[in-house]
Formats: sequence, structure tokens, C-alpha cells
Amino acid sequence: MALFETFRKPAVLPTPETALPGRREPVATAERHFVNSRPLNGPHPEGCAVATFALGCFWGAERLFWQLPGVSVTSVGYTGGITENPTYEEVCSGRTGHAEAVEVVFDPDVVSYADLVRVFFESHDPTQGMRQGNDVGTQYRSAIYVHDAAQRAVAEAARAAYGEALALAGYSEPVTTAIEPAGPYYFAEDYHQQYLAKNPGGYCGLGGTGVACPAPGPAARP
Repeated sequence: MALFETFRKPAVLPTPETALPGRREPVATAERHFVNSRPLNGPHPEGCAVATFALGCFWGAERLFWQLPGVSVTSVGYTGGITENPTYEEVCSGRTGHAEAVEVVFDPDVVSYADLVRVFFESHDPTQGMRQGNDVGTQYRSAIYVHDAAQRAVAEAARAAYGEALALAGYSEPVTTAIEPAGPYYFAEDYHQQYLAKNPGGYCGLGGTGVACPAPGPAARP
């Protein structure tokens, strides 16, 4: 995916002392979703909830979710790290601590959080650590950033269930998906938003394991 993939990047997350400083002002991004014209940063419909996932290259990851019934709007951005308002190039350097992520605004009366988590696990290989296929680097790690205790309960149950399912299918490596509290989410640059709608033949490095994720439990609501 990245222009910068040929550069050697650290395989460990930076510390506050080694992370890039970033900037106070957000990077410029789109105001509206390219596919459905809804505002990326709200206001969102009443009753909607937010889910945040990192599962490798965010171009293909975002497309997975905007196609689901009940999803109001999606965006791609950077989260889970240290650097404030990072650029794509900075994230690709491995010195921000951020993962490439998808923010999903959804109606829990139409699509449950559990269903979104199931799509998340079935759409990538969560045993690969700091990579996803040929995309190598800390920004491609597997993570779920939870917005409340109910989301955490569903995510943890799904991670445990999927780990068991993968083991039964012959996977010897454990699930490396991190489950962390959602923190600051920085919108990625305009050209990354809904990239595969703008560029239908564009790169998508995601590939699932082919193993179904057992039902992780009841939907999490805001």
C-alpha cells in the first residue's frame, strides 16, 4: 500500500520520548463521505454508536464496513499512538505509535456491535502481530478500540472465541489483537477517505483466514 514500505521501520512501538512531536492543527481531510455524502465528523443521526477497528491497510478495511446495512458513515484515520495530528508519512515511519484505523458510525438497532466485531475478525488474520500480509509495520497491527464497557465485553468474548476457532483450524500462533480504550482519533488525509470508491482498482492487502468467528455475544449499545 504505502509508498514508504521499502524503508526499514521499527518493529516496536515508540515511547513518548522517541515519538514524533506532531502538530496542533489537524491535517486537511474531506468533509463528507465520498459514497453517501454524509458528514465524516458529524453531526450523526440520533441513536448511532461508534466503533473503531484496526486490521491492516485501512483502504480495504473501510470498504468492508461502509457496505454493511445499518452503517451510517465510515472514515479512516490514525489512533492508538502518541503523536498529535500525524500525517500519513509520519505514521508510516513507525514513529507515531498509531495504527491505521477505521471509525464506523452505526445504528445498533440495524447492525449490532457484535456483528461488526465478527466482520473485523473474519476479514484479516489477527495472528500476525505487527503486520498484515505484505504490509509490515506497527501501523498495520490488529486492534479494537472500545468506547465503553459493553463494547469491551463483546470484543473480549469474540477474541477468545476466535482464538479457539483458529486453534481448532490448525493455527499455531495466538491472536495478537489488542483491545484498548478508544483515545484520540485523527482523520487521515482527504485522498485516503473512501479510497477504494475513488479508485476501484486500488490496492487492498486484506485477506481473512477463512475461519468463521463464533457469535461473540449481545450487541453493545451506547
